[in-house]
Amino acid sequence: MSVVTVPPARPRKYLPAELALTDWASVEPYFKELQDRLLSTPEDLSRWILDRSELEAVVSEELAWRYIAMTVNTADEQAIRNYQEAVKEISPKLSVAENALNRKLVESPFSDRLDPDRFAIYLREVRKDIELFREENIPLQTDIQLKAQEYGTIFSNMTIRHGEQDLTLQQASTLLEETDRSVREKVYRQINERIGQDADKLEQLFEDLVQLRHQVGRNAGFDNYRDYKFRSLGRFDYTVQDCLDFHEAIEKTILPLEEELNRHARRQLGVDALRPWDLAVDWSGKPPLRPFGKVDELIERSIDCLARLDPSFGESLAILQEMGHLDLDSRPAKSPGGYNMPLHFTGVPFIFMNASQSIRDVQTLMHETGHAVHSLLTREYELNSAKQPTPEIAELASMTMELLTMDYWDSFFDKPEDLRRARFKQLESVIKALPWIAAIDSFQHWIYTHPGEGIVKRREAWWNVYHRFASKEVDRSGLEDYTRALWVKQLHLYEVPFYYIEYGMAQLGAIAIWMRYREEPEAAIADFTAALRLGYTRPIGEIYERAGIQFDFSVEQVRKLGA
Repeated sequence: MSVVTVPPARPRKYLPAELALTDWASVEPYFKELQDRLLSTPEDLSRWILDRSELEAVVSEELAWRYIAMTVNTADEQAIRNYQEAVKEISPKLSVAENALNRKLVESPFSDRLDPDRFAIYLREVRKDIELFREENIPLQTDIQLKAQEYGTIFSNMTIRHGEQDLTLQQASTLLEETDRSVREKVYRQINERIGQDADKLEQLFEDLVQLRHQVGRNAGFDNYRDYKFRSLGRFDYTVQDCLDFHEAIEKTILPLEEELNRHARRQLGVDALRPWDLAVDWSGKPPLRPFGKVDELIERSIDCLARLDPSFGESLAILQEMGHLDLDSRPAKSPGGYNMPLHFTGVPFIFMNASQSIRDVQTLMHETGHAVHSLLTREYELNSAKQPTPEIAELASMTMELLTMDYWDSFFDKPEDLRRARFKQLESVIKALPWIAAIDSFQHWIYTHPGEGIVKRREAWWNVYHRFASKEVDRSGLEDYTRALWVKQLHLYEVPFYYIEYGMAQLGAIAIWMRYREEPEAAIADFTAALRLGYTRPIGEIYERAGIQFDFSVEQVRKLGA
């Protein structure tokens, strides 16, 4: 029986069914009505909150669609104009209106009488938003959003020439799996040379973003943007020092595992030195795994794989396919990366990625489907904030789905040997991701506590951070310019600062769920699903406990799971 049932459309209870968000004027009357509404009883306040949630869900969904339209085709000038209009004309007014409604809520004499099981997390977020709001930050946030958009545009125009074809960087990266070492080296250099052509532009763009973000933090009363962002992200459950300790735990516990993997790879490949273009090839010398041909095959096989793990998981991806909420292939004029975009009113998200026929695409779609399952399991909540879990919770859904589906990856591979290779690749990627996560997060801590150091000092800082967490078994001699620019490939630095360490935290949780799944699969799936269904109605620790695990990224836990 399916866990999720998606009706054709959700009825609106507050807004007119025909209302469309075309500009601020189309929704402003509803914000004004909420601001002016008389609240005479606790029941009035509860109804007011739910009406507000519906309005915010409809508005956020329209803004999400504008972002989607821009990223699927960065050459679509109308889509770019629509997105920029949202950023410049709608979002600033929305920020002011939402702050006014937040104040109306907390100043109501009935706010303390709201059901804590339903509203405690929501009220905590509202009070945090009031604390951080500064009107002078609105134009800065607008500039930040517009500049962050430039990153995707720059990368979407990057291609390399291979043979008779122009390949996107995502397509070219699959050639790093080829058995011919000379091909791998050539493509690796081409990719990095192409990025290097725009490195100065990307570094200056980032410098502009750092200065804008620093001013946002200072305006809000913080010493730096890092401390502001920790508060903004709602990190109530851990501290800056906890993150620094996590970096050290990864360095001391996980990095040695990566070193051992790379030593083994060097021996298996029979090379004197392991080079960066040797990291994606199969050590046995076998041809690259190609789990699908066209994107339609990726979708079909993924639905089969997910459904065998749990019917509701397969149904979730099938729903997105049926509704046209998938854009998975790699092509020119498409933003890099991948995402699952929640659509809070419809409750059926949109998955975006750049597939290029590699095993990494299977991992990515399993990851994003984890997010999609999460969205679908929480779509019936009337309170919009309940459908917006923190990254620590959201990434638990996605990272866990990557691991749990491995038992059913024979949907993609007929040969047992290929299936074994694919599973090994997944587990290898789990180990190798953690030091990179620590490097990116550590780099961000330095960046935003040293905002005045500039581009040259930032290059030095990256060099030091990278070599702290990079495998010494990989020989990067002669590639120093490439190494200095490696960080510009990380989209999160530009678009969602400080949203990265959560991948590491959630990865530990995912490993714990997977280990339990291997012993008691039905109970593990049931508890995992129940935890996702909570959305963001409980603190992080309670949601992890509902999944049957602990929210714990201590040195001891890292060592335990690394074993």
